[in-house]
Amino acid sequence: MRENRISLFCPGEGIRVSGWRDMFAKCALAFFCIALWQKGSLSYAFFLLAFAWIIDGGFQKFSRLIEEPLVLGILVFCGVLVLGLLWGDYSDTGQNKWKKYFILLTFIPFLSLLNKERLPWVIAAFLIGYLCVLLTGGYQWIVSGESGIPFFEISYLAFSAMLGIGIILMAFLGSICQVRKITLLCWFIAFVLLFLQFHQSARGLLLATVLALLLLIFLRYRSQGKIFLGILALFMTVILLIAMSSNVFQERLKLIERDLSSVLQGNYMTSLGYRLAIWDVGVHGVAERPLLGYGTGMPEIYFEETIQTYKNGIYKNLPEFQKTSHYHNDWIEIGMHLGGLGIFALGFLLWSWFQTLKIHQLSLLGVILICYVFLAGLTDTFLLYNRIPIILLVVTAIVICWQKPIEPKRTIS
Repeated sequence: MRENRISLFCPGEGIRVSGWRDMFAKCALAFFCIALWQKGSLSYAFFLLAFAWIIDGGFQKFSRLIEEPLVLGILVFCGVLVLGLLWGDYSDTGQNKWKKYFILLTFIPFLSLLNKERLPWVIAAFLIGYLCVLLTGGYQWIVSGESGIPFFEISYLAFSAMLGIGIILMAFLGSICQVRKITLLCWFIAFVLLFLQFHQSARGLLLATVLALLLLIFLRYRSQGKIFLGILALFMTVILLIAMSSNVFQERLKLIERDLSSVLQGNYMTSLGYRLAIWDVGVHGVAERPLLGYGTGMPEIYFEETIQTYKNGIYKNLPEFQKTSHYHNDWIEIGMHLGGLGIFALGFLLWSWFQTLKIHQLSLLGVILICYVFLAGLTDTFLLYNRIPIILLVVTAIVICWQKPIEPKRTIS
């Protein structure tokens, strides 16, 4: 309203105010997309993004923004987490990784600020950041043979998840593009990224990526008969060749065999044994309080106390193997915090995510993306990964904005 008054008496002043605000929003969005990849600068990017949203009239746009199902899903999910503090005996001890869930709220100012004019800035910044991380990770693997990217403080799990996101996007673009050369290029890039992901040590994320790609091939080509069978056969052949060429993948398979043998002998002090044990304790805990769980922030404490007596204490030495901070499963983790209420909120979040993409005519991408998030969350707390949920939401906001029609420019009278 104040801006309108200024423009009535001094039109040039109104244009300068609007132009300054728009440029600040572009810079905030671009800086946020670059800061995604560097942990130290991400906190500054949050504040800058929020400030840009406020001066851009974010609160006035909120009523329209909440019409997006994903925005509502995030608000419900985070609201339930806050509500869970009421019946938990929460104390600020331990690692408290559950607080990372509130990073999802970043999607609200980011989506609100994004429009067609600002989209090129965001895409350019995001691609520059992704390529820098990708090249650094590839160099790290080729030169030193190590997984992850220590320079960016990115673990092998987070890097594998980033590769999975890139693979899914490239495969999706390749499946819908009508230009043959671009289609082949997208699939080639997807398989190069998949080759690199096979040389990381993240078994669950790799499996989630491969299954999501199989679902994409099925949904996209199932009605084309011979083409579907040919693409499926080619895909499986490429996967087999990559798997055979990856020493890391073969070592992880052998590790699963050794871990399983140890579990059968009653030794849970292994990667697989630890997961099976913590899932067992988690499911037991959810079954004890199926409606509201133990309260936000309580599952970590529950595990440490329960393993002393549960099943005659067969898991009581697990903290010596690894300090417990979560349950390595999104659904069990949320179920421990908030019981059935939390599981419903998480399901509603994923459903809302799909609905948002569906509304914007991206149903295929919605199915594949949610499938990837769901499968990755079965073997780890995927939504608690550093930066990964934000990257997924940034990708979601970009494709939503890309699909929106161009709005006519408002003239300042």
